[in-house]
Amino acid sequence: MEKIKILVVDDEPDLTFACNTILELEGFRVDTFNDPLLALSSFKPNYYDMALFDIKMPKMDGFDLHNEIKKIDKKIKICFLTASEEYYEHFRKAEFIKLDKDLFMQKPIENKELVKRIMKILNTK
Repeated sequence: MEKIKILVVDDEPDLTFACNTILELEGFRVDTFNDPLLALSSFKPNYYDMALFDIKMPKMDGFDLHNEIKKIDKKIKICFLTASEEYYEHFRKAEFIKLDKDLFMQKPIENKELVKRIMKILNTK
């Protein structure tokens, strides 16, 4: 069976390193970027099953990155990460209200919870 491919974009190198380690140990194929513009320019359509984007990043926020990626690949599932309770609540209710609230994850997130949420969103067991 082919590995599930996940793209992680967060401006915090410690977080992308941790996500990479956790998710690869669970059998996922993971690519990480700390620069959203570099992630966008390197993005391969129809390659990733899912992406995890930090909401608040310099140069381009996670929502703008979401919009640009969706122009390239309409099938990819995208989740948002944020450490800010304010951003978490505001964006879950406002701009992206049409998105399922499960697509928003608040940092820090427990390793097992992260994997569980990803599997649920991808509808895999």
